[in-house]
Amino acid sequence: MGRMSAIQPESKSLATLATATNVVVGSTNPVKIAAVTAVLERTGSRARVRGLAVESGVRDQPEGDAETIRGATQRATTALELSDADFAIGIEGGVVEEAGSMRTCAWAAVVARDGRVGVGGSLAMTLPDRVAMLVRGGMELGHAMDRVSGGRDTKHGAGAVGILTGGLVDRQRAYEALVTYALAQFLAPAYFDGETP
Repeated sequence: MGRMSAIQPESKSLATLATATNVVVGSTNPVKIAAVTAVLERTGSRARVRGLAVESGVRDQPEGDAETIRGATQRATTALELSDADFAIGIEGGVVEEAGSMRTCAWAAVVARDGRVGVGGSLAMTLPDRVAMLVRGGMELGHAMDRVSGGRDTKHGAGAVGILTGGLVDRQRAYEALVTYALAQFLAPAYFDGETP
């Protein structure tokens, strides 16, 4: 997505995952924190990962990809401003109305201390009509899935994706893909900096 000038430090050096010591997630949801931790471990990063409760700046149930991306980006930006982290990551789930049906979406945003921003998503899966009706009626997707499945606190566990895929993909694994996509410019910086790798 580019750079955010408001967060740039006096130093012009670019943040790297290899040198990062502190990463903050704009949420205390254990699934989101575990997803970020798992991805960073696979990169070889030794950064400490912690969660910080921040507001998304969007509705409790974002509608559309654009609002969901804004929520993820706001979570990351606020978490970075309130911490001493090298990187902050926001993850936000939403829904999208399309041609008479409703689908899921989810996005991750990474904001580096040097001002660079990366965004990755989306988890697109058609929701059952009875779940979509509850969401259209004002219920958050996680609560709608609790109601339909008879489960409890779905959004802090398997999530809609885990229930609707019969456990083949759980919420953490799905979020790991989003976080990885959002980290692309930090994982392969030469492609984004205009250099030949």
